[in-house]
Formats: sequence, structure tokens, C-alpha cells
Amino acid sequence: MEVSRKQELLKAISGKRIAVIGDVILDHYIWGDVERVSPEAPVPVVNVDHESDRPGGAANVALNLASLGVRTMLLGRMGDDAFAERLLEITARERIERLQELPRTSAGTIVKTRVVARNQQLCRLDREGERSSYALPADYWQACLPSLLVSCDGVLLSDYGKGLVDDTLLEVLRREATALGKPVFIDPKPYPERNFCGMTLMTPNRGEAIRMSGLEVDQRGDFPAEAVVERIFAKYRPRYLVVTLGAAGMLYAENGQIGGVLPTFAREVYDVSGAGDTVIAVLTAAMLAGATLSDAVVLANIAAGIVVGKLGTATTKPEEILRADGSP
Repeated sequence: MEVSRKQELLKAISGKRIAVIGDVILDHYIWGDVERVSPEAPVPVVNVDHESDRPGGAANVALNLASLGVRTMLLGRMGDDAFAERLLEITARERIERLQELPRTSAGTIVKTRVVARNQQLCRLDREGERSSYALPADYWQACLPSLLVSCDGVLLSDYGKGLVDDTLLEVLRREATALGKPVFIDPKPYPERNFCGMTLMTPNRGEAIRMSGLEVDQRGDFPAEAVVERIFAKYRPRYLVVTLGAAGMLYAENGQIGGVLPTFAREVYDVSGAGDTVIAVLTAAMLAGATLSDAVVLANIAAGIVVGKLGTATTKPEEILRADGSP
């Protein structure tokens, strides 16, 4: 992609307003070093140096959009706890709007704690409630969504399978978005299966795409691209589909037809955490800014290649994208 085209798209992106709805997570990091094994059990002893917090899940998607200059609204459920206050503090600093509007849940804020020593993740500790504790009833969404949709250019659903993005939300959003002519973009987690029909764009990863297609194939074998694409379009009827294939790049399709597979842009991979968040954020922003699917995929591929070269959940800024040449 020519630098002038990237500049044009990034400028247009910065004028957009996008609502992110999904599972907000606090990514908590414990950083340290390991010099010995515990005498109590065959496990490393981590000498803690410092701790840090970053937005995760839908909050990281919102942060990716905000980093591109997008006016971003975020709706996700948190608990009445210190983790929620930390998320509010971080998102407010990044000028992300409206996180606090959804009612708090007694299940607590979802937290993923990663212990990292010498830039290697040793383990992860998760805190989360039952899926049902993060869901909201249809009458809440019916009261909330119309005014939200009027105020934005499009909606991005960040589904981490934690419970907020359920069939109730999908049904109400599909109806209200169609009535107002607003596009809906989704990074789906098909665990359990839900009715994802009628989305503007879907971005499953390789394993998720195979599961959504209903094919029974060896996940370690070749990716059955044509069969997967045909079945997903027949079943869910999206307008666009992008399948992230890890080191193999990104496959993109429109109206049931494969447009191509773009090789990965990544030069060095330190951490793939949150790379999917970057992909859906950039794709959504670029397409709302008038990009073709192929141009949006190129831009998202560049951005994802940048963030996997950083340690921990990360974002990228327009100047980094402009400096990158985009060649595989």
C-alpha cells in the first residue's frame, strides 16, 4: 500500500466514532526474575520486580481504536471492586467513553494475571464468574442501543465468550442496527454456538472458523479454505469474512468469494496476546473510513505485525503504521 493511501485512510479513521460492546478484562502483569527452584515443589521462584495493569478483551479493542484517533465508546460489565476502578482509571486516561454505564455484576471484574520472568510468561491466573452473570436482559438492550447507535458510525462486538455477547444482545442489536443502517463488526467466539447471522464483518481465527463451519478436520492439517468460507457464508450470511491464520497470514472473503490470503507482516514475534483485538479494531475503523476490504486487510496486517513485536497486550499508533512498508 502506498504511503499516501495509508495517510488518507488514517486521517479518515481519526474522524470516526465507534461503539465497542463486549467482555472487558483487566490484564494484570507481575514482572520479575527467576534464579532458583523452590525447595517445596519443582517450580520456579519469582522475585517480583513490579506489577502493571493494561486493558484487555473489549477494553483492549477500544484502546486500539483510541490509539488510532477514533472517538471510542465502550460498554462492558465489571464488578464493584478495585479491578473495575483500575479499568475506569486507565480507560478515562485514554479518553475512552461510557465504560461505567452498564450495571455492575456481583461476579466481579474479569481479570487475567500473567506472571512474566525474563520476558517469558510462566503462568496465568484467571478470575471470572459464570457466563450468565455477565449477560443482560433484552429490555435493557432495547432501552440502551437505539440512542447508542444514533451516536456512532458503527458497532464493534468484542466477544471473548464470557457471557455479555449472547443471543439476546445479538438479536436486539441486529434488529436496531438494521433499522438505523448501522454496520456491525464482530470478533466471534463460537463457544457455545450462537446466532451470529447478518454481521457486516466477522473475524474468527483459524480454529474458530473451522468450528463455525461445522467441518470435522484435523486442526493440525491444511486449512480447508474454500469449504470453510462456503459454509460460514451459507450459515451466517456476513458481508465480509476475515480469518486470521497466525503465521500463515490472513484470508479475506467478500459475499462468499475468497479475495486472497495476505502473508503475515510480523518481523519478530514476542507476544501474540491481543493481536486479534488489533485486527478487528483496524479492520472496523478502516472500512468505516471507506477502505475496500483488501486495503483494510493490508492495514490490519501491518498493525498486527507491529503489536506482536511488543511484549504484553499492546496497541499501535498511526505513525508506526506509516513507517511500516507492509511487505510480507
